[in-house]
Amino acid sequence: MLLAIHSAFISDPRRFILPRNTRTAVSEPDAHISDAATNISHIVFGIGASVQTWEDRSLYTHLWWDPNRNRGFAWLDGEPRKTELVPHRVSGQCSGPDYSCKSAAVRMARIVVEGFKLGLKNVRWFVMGDDDTVFFTENLVSVLAKYDHNQMYYIGGNSESVEQDEMHSYEMAFGGGGFAISYPLAAQLVNVMDGCLQRYHFFYGSDQRVWACISELGVPLTRERGFHQFDIRGQAYGILAAHPVAPLVSLHHLDSVEPLFPNKTRIDSLKLLMEAYRVDSSRIIQQSVCYDRRRKWSVSIAWGYTVRIYPFLVTATDLEIPFQTFKTWRSWSNGPFSFNARPVSADPCWRPVVYFLKGVQEVDTRGTKTSYERFVAKDEKVCDRQDYGRVMAVKEVTVSSMKMDTQLWMKAPQRQCCEIMDRGSDDNMWIRIRKCSKGETVTT
Repeated sequence: MLLAIHSAFISDPRRFILPRNTRTAVSEPDAHISDAATNISHIVFGIGASVQTWEDRSLYTHLWWDPNRNRGFAWLDGEPRKTELVPHRVSGQCSGPDYSCKSAAVRMARIVVEGFKLGLKNVRWFVMGDDDTVFFTENLVSVLAKYDHNQMYYIGGNSESVEQDEMHSYEMAFGGGGFAISYPLAAQLVNVMDGCLQRYHFFYGSDQRVWACISELGVPLTRERGFHQFDIRGQAYGILAAHPVAPLVSLHHLDSVEPLFPNKTRIDSLKLLMEAYRVDSSRIIQQSVCYDRRRKWSVSIAWGYTVRIYPFLVTATDLEIPFQTFKTWRSWSNGPFSFNARPVSADPCWRPVVYFLKGVQEVDTRGTKTSYERFVAKDEKVCDRQDYGRVMAVKEVTVSSMKMDTQLWMKAPQRQCCEIMDRGSDDNMWIRIRKCSKGETVTT
């Protein structure tokens, strides 16, 4: 009779038997408790990798890793062939049967546990990512600083493709986009992780297993819109050109999308984006919208990345919706996505003229000047209307701004305003980004 009951439970992989207590006694040091503002030293990164992939994908990590400021490790399944810029550790073994311990997903899921057990001092957050995740660490700090690190938090983002969210969970932080676990939550996970992994051995990925174990502790996902899993195919341009009013925290799956800038490699594209980010981290790809009332043009700026000029008036509600320059991750379909997207018109006269970042420079210590040059693909049809030709005559756009105060992310979010400055040149448009005045809208 007992055998029959046992068989009934294990015949369906989503059913499980409650195991005996597998809790591990772990002390919780008080070093994480402090009133000081959160900074990069309070974060420990756990980068999931393997010896097979690390040599190539570590190029992505090298773009953002600062050995003088960042703490953490790349967690590998063996010793790498050569020493890297990023410190590494070889993952240990979990305590459980082979079916729940042998997969790479289990090894990755245990990174937060192994990182916690290192006993590093003054840790507030454990941040997980993949070896092809690019973090924008200053913005990550701005996001985490909003939350009380003495509470149990699980922070991240969903997939862009609905098919992925439905297959895994809308309540799960997708791991490639990165997610953050507060110290108190990590302390609780250490106690339950290995037993929990046995119960969810049938799950696909490490992020899904971590979510399941956190769910057992009753902690929900806190969503932040700057974590980007990039479960998309094709061009990420549409998403980056109309980013939500939130700090850019991470990018992922960069081998699976086209280079972010035309005529550049993936790595060189990211280097250029990082160059702008290091000049004004808070403002990177933040959208501003303004209008040339005399010529009835609409302008959308994604600072440090691209400018779009329309030779007609477009509402702000349309400009903030990304162009669908991409397809879904698994089925390569035209949606659905977890956000609104608008189609790219087949008629070139209804498309904007596009400019990409050319260069960035600091002005004194508080200001910036960025330049963007016009781009037309070789096989792209160009509108032959006269009003469109006047926009095409603008070969370069120059944008000036004050550096964005990181403390603005601690307040209610608001897109900043911009205004077109008349410099008397037909081939160069000058634009200034600034804080909006009280009661100001893009049409006033």
